[in-house]
Amino acid sequence: MSKRFSNILIEREQLYVVTRPHCWVEGYLLYHHLSLSLSLSLSLPLWQKETMPIALLRIVLGLLLLVSTGTKSAGEFEQWCIADEQTPDDELQAGIDWACGEGGADCSKIQVNKPCYLPNTVRDHASYAFNNYYQKFKNKGGTCYFNGAAMITELDPSHNSCHYDFIP
Repeated sequence: MSKRFSNILIEREQLYVVTRPHCWVEGYLLYHHLSLSLSLSLSLPLWQKETMPIALLRIVLGLLLLVSTGTKSAGEFEQWCIADEQTPDDELQAGIDWACGEGGADCSKIQVNKPCYLPNTVRDHASYAFNNYYQKFKNKGGTCYFNGAAMITELDPSHNSCHYDFIP
């Protein structure tokens, strides 16, 4: 037994006697707990003793970095409003008419020879109109509903020269 190990055991036995001489059960448990933790730490190879705290420090620092960086909360994800693929064209057209008229969406980009005219489908035009309305008014209570004809996506629907706005 090494001198260092013997001295630690003697110190621990004195701790047992000094700390709670009147309560032998707690002292006994404390002594054996300390002895067990000491024997475990002495049985680790030297490289593990030195790298374990470093590894733990790296994990803690990594978690702190993850928490402190720009992670987005549930309300901060980029979201666009698009036409639901299961909605019939006549319902989508009614949604376009409302969004581009009474709704106040800017539908100039889905006109002939404009960046979002192609593909020239009711579904694509509805997606653009629904999103334009939603981005303009979502912070004022506007929704992406359109009588069930629309849905939210977190995938940017922009394509080619047609850019779908996103307003945080």
